[in-house]
Amino acid sequence: MRFFEPIEKASKLLNRVGALIAVALIIYMFGHIILEIVMRLFGRSTFILDEYIGYAVATMAFMGLPYVLEKGGLIRVSLLMERIPASSRWPLELFSSLVTAGCFLWLSTFWLQNVQRSYQRGVVSETLAETPIWLPEGAILIGMWLISFTLLVRSIKIILLRSRYSPNTA
Repeated sequence: MRFFEPIEKASKLLNRVGALIAVALIIYMFGHIILEIVMRLFGRSTFILDEYIGYAVATMAFMGLPYVLEKGGLIRVSLLMERIPASSRWPLELFSSLVTAGCFLWLSTFWLQNVQRSYQRGVVSETLAETPIWLPEGAILIGMWLISFTLLVRSIKIILLRSRYSPNTA
């Protein structure tokens, strides 16, 4: 268990960084929307509100998801779990964590190809800002890797604790 503590601490630290980025993006979105409202009162605009709010929402969701998972804040369908004794739930927890991590890792391989292609081809948004598309795509990719890492750390914790594992323990 001692070898696992630094890995778990690293996961928690990365999750907190992701959560801080998500919070910063919420503050940014609020500020940008307020700025846009004020500017439109004077017949002006930033012309990038929709684009950048979209990037921020996608990034916020993927960067914040690992922290929410770690804190047990995700909605769980416990219909099946409630019918199984608490000491026997860990195999299902392990299965769901590994399958979900696998899905995110599998999706991230395709997303990585997309980010690389956007970068190599110099793809930019079709707006006034001409934002390099690999930037928001890359942020989403990092979020996918974070959630995968969190799920793999969770899987190791389940294996180590087995029947003592509880998804509500941080």
